[in-house]
Amino acid sequence: MGHLVSKQPQVQVLLLGLDNAGKSTFLYKLKHNACVTTVPTIGFNVEMLDARKSRKNIAINLWDVGGQGMMRQHWQDFHQNTAAVMFVVDSADNKRLDEARKELENTLQSDQLLGRPLILLANKQDVSGALTVTELKDRFNLRKICSGRDWFVQPCSASTGFGVEEAFRRLVQMVKLPSEAGAVKDNIKETVHYLRSNNKH
Repeated sequence: MGHLVSKQPQVQVLLLGLDNAGKSTFLYKLKHNACVTTVPTIGFNVEMLDARKSRKNIAINLWDVGGQGMMRQHWQDFHQNTAAVMFVVDSADNKRLDEARKELENTLQSDQLLGRPLILLANKQDVSGALTVTELKDRFNLRKICSGRDWFVQPCSASTGFGVEEAFRRLVQMVKLPSEAGAVKDNIKETVHYLRSNNKH
């Protein structure tokens, strides 16, 4: 049976954002439809999610990487083989929006992520005072920083589940499979090996 799984096209997607933006909550809501109480992610979580695209079963490896200051310098270690980026923003945390925008800009400037699609998750829409999608687009200057790539802003609430499935469906639509032109070849073993060898230094 094990051989069937390996034939399934796999794509790697990065789930990034500042600490407390709701990345792990989003991941577990998507994977288990459960609202879990999370602690700050030190390192990363990775979950494999099944999807269908172009009448094929595909596996999406979603890497949720910690968002604290000390972890952000390691984000670039995960850029290799990434087919798309999901960036989670706490749209109700006005004080940290500029910090989030800077981190997103830095991420999108990576050579390894050139042309990769971006889904900006406007999280915590259930919190009063949360910015709307239009306000976030303007505040983040997305038309400018996302030129040359597909992008989309999805309003959501990871804790209630609002917009979570829609964000995943949009991701599946936007991501390119390894067999498609312009796609990255993903190999989860290579990525883990790459991360391990980099962390030894």
